[in-house]
Amino acid sequence: MIFKDYYKILGLETNKVNIDEIKVAFREQAKKYHPDVNSDRFSEERFKDINEAYRVLSSNAQKRKYDRIWYSHVGKRIERQKNQNERETKTDFLGILFGEKSNIKKDIIENKKKIPVKGENIETSIDISIEEAYYGLDKKISLRTVEGKMKNFSIKIPAGIRNGEKVRLIGEGKPGQNGAKNGDLFIKINIDNNKKYKLKGYDIYTDLLLTPWEAALGTRVQVETIDDSANIFVPRGITTGEIVKIPGKGYKDGKGGRGDLVAQVKIVVPKQLSEEETKIYEKLKEISNFEPRNQ
Repeated sequence: MIFKDYYKILGLETNKVNIDEIKVAFREQAKKYHPDVNSDRFSEERFKDINEAYRVLSSNAQKRKYDRIWYSHVGKRIERQKNQNERETKTDFLGILFGEKSNIKKDIIENKKKIPVKGENIETSIDISIEEAYYGLDKKISLRTVEGKMKNFSIKIPAGIRNGEKVRLIGEGKPGQNGAKNGDLFIKINIDNNKKYKLKGYDIYTDLLLTPWEAALGTRVQVETIDDSANIFVPRGITTGEIVKIPGKGYKDGKGGRGDLVAQVKIVVPKQLSEEETKIYEKLKEISNFEPRNQ
């Protein structure tokens, strides 16, 4: 799980803040990165993080739980830095008090420079089709490095990956310092819907196109699923907007099961009629008492 510093995202330097301070910080950041003001992808992702941070920190119970995680990632480091600064201040004071130029501070600074520091992680995102996400694939992408050069990466996208999940490439982030490891590259996966399929949770939505007579009389039709096909029964009198579910033919749920394929009915009227078809429709118009506008 990737740790996010919600306080930093809201522009706060510490977790010692009350709900009013959190609200003020949230409003400032939300205004700064709102999609109505910014149209770039970074601002869009940042705005999502801002809302996520506020949702967690505005709840006392969730804030307490998050603060324990925050302390292990950030709080300890802040305390170490604070103690370091206090030691350096004390060293300066002693140097002035005894009229000597102490080398302690210099030694502290030199030792600090030699401390291994892991490189920062880098995040980016790519778009893939719902079929690619369902089956998984090895995908080659080109990204610009921090030095400004293009670099090719080969990433393995597992079958059934969720929309918004991230693929981690170890050591492909920013370089570490003083012999420390490089950061990692996290690639967020955005699953694109298409004309045929739309993904909602674990369910896949598709259109079920019917003729007027199929909808009126009922029928059996074959529907293409993402990995197969299925015969489904369409009840008599079905209308546009109604759905027919095919259990277990949706997206993978990560537990060995699948969601449903949801077929949404769309009744399609022929744009051109033969002479015989025209006569049949005219006859139906004469004998039918059906009036949809009076329902």
